[in-house]
Amino acid sequence: MVRPIKPRRIFFDPNVTYFKPRAMPLSELEEVELRVDELESLRLCDFKNLDQTEAAKKMKVSQSTLQRILTSARKKVTEALVEGKAIKIQKK
Repeated sequence: MVRPIKPRRIFFDPNVTYFKPRAMPLSELEEVELRVDELESLRLCDFKNLDQTEAAKKMKVSQSTLQRILTSARKKVTEALVEGKAIKIQKK
């Protein structure tokens, strides 16, 4: 049996939930889905320049969990940029 995901504290509610390459019809693009907790980890660590320990405390998760979330988020964003995919931010 899989352990349920512990609720994560998210302080950021994005107004924009979709990014796509310019001049490409949406119907022709593949999507990468970025969870809101992944976006929050990127915001805290890369945009706000918090270290992982501080960011983990803010999100109410362990540092190792934050590391996994952050790694997943960075991989998805990089995949979208390199392969020209759209990024869809999942809300909850």
